[in-house]
Amino acid sequence: MRNIRKVTQDLYWIGSNDRRLSLFENVLPISRGVSYNNYLLLDEKTCLFDTADAAVHLQFFENLAAALDGRKLDYLVVHHMEPDHCALIEDLLLRHPEVTIVTNNKVVNMIGQFFDLNLEGHLQLVNEGDTLNTGKHTLHFVNTPMVHWPEVMMSYDDCDKILFSADAFGTFGALNGNIFADEFNFETEWLDDARRYYTNIVGKYGPQVQMALKKASALDIKIICPLHGPVWRDNLSFYLKKYDLWSRYEPEEKGVLMVYGSMYGHTESAMESLATMLAERGIRNIAMYDVSHTDVSILLSEAFRVSHIVVAAPTYNGNIYTPIESFLNDLLIHNLQNRTYAVIENGTWAPQAAKGMRAIIEQMKNSSILEPVLTIKSAIKQPQFAQAESLADAIVHSLKQ
Repeated sequence: MRNIRKVTQDLYWIGSNDRRLSLFENVLPISRGVSYNNYLLLDEKTCLFDTADAAVHLQFFENLAAALDGRKLDYLVVHHMEPDHCALIEDLLLRHPEVTIVTNNKVVNMIGQFFDLNLEGHLQLVNEGDTLNTGKHTLHFVNTPMVHWPEVMMSYDDCDKILFSADAFGTFGALNGNIFADEFNFETEWLDDARRYYTNIVGKYGPQVQMALKKASALDIKIICPLHGPVWRDNLSFYLKKYDLWSRYEPEEKGVLMVYGSMYGHTESAMESLATMLAERGIRNIAMYDVSHTDVSILLSEAFRVSHIVVAAPTYNGNIYTPIESFLNDLLIHNLQNRTYAVIENGTWAPQAAKGMRAIIEQMKNSSILEPVLTIKSAIKQPQFAQAESLADAIVHSLKQ
């Protein structure tokens, strides 16, 4: 069977979907699966953009054969060497020995690390500013290192104004026949997956994304073709604005993310009380998660979304409850900045969690911790409710600023 859709007169989406995969990179849950997007340009010369993951081997080659319809394959452009996009290079060369691989030096080095291939006569090296003409179309190559690997490049077709963006502008989720972002309500159906994809895959590299956005701003882009998720051909400014916010580590919304760890329910109860106090003060954008039952990839995405983060943890072995410690360290290693925190600690005989949480938060750029830090000994009692009210007031005041 073939699974092909026309993007423009000469360009075809020939991608594949994997709904069996439950963990992307064997770590990030993907309940809706993932798409592997490939594009085939049928000009005087034919040009394939990237290959795919080994899991979709059959669908990839069926689609390619159907789209080529007997024509030879002239070029393979390799933008990115992560195995979910390069696993089929060797098989492609066996099936299409006539193909020339168009890519940069760093990609070639990685091809040698993944495969034992003789690329003599099969290689055309390009760098920033170089072009490839296929007839009516001319591709311009742009280096975008660390978005999100060092070898990554993008290509721009000046005929149809298309940016082939590699992993940038991608999202989790398999495509269901509709491949264009304007064929569904992206903001309600896809934005959460897009944000979680960005924050977990690319989020650490905000400055490099800003550099890529600057290069993209110099191009007249009408269509964005990413390697995962929907193709953009309408309202591009919506998604570009999100990438600009995320890569500058600016929150999308004023709101409160409440993340707690609770061994026996007492810390959870304190967090529930604080949430009620915030709601009574008119705060509507509140999201609360139990760190022990929520994948950290979701928590990271939510932290990128909102402006204020409340963290509550019991003391555990004289330090932070370990799932909360892991959550805060994940924010740190993904370079999250420009957030306001509130801290709640619990400890039956020697509360120490706040000290450890503060030490991690203080390493995050342009981040502040509101006072008071709320300390509970075992369970929240009447004297702590007054402190909680003060903390709620501080959060509301900060939000209004």
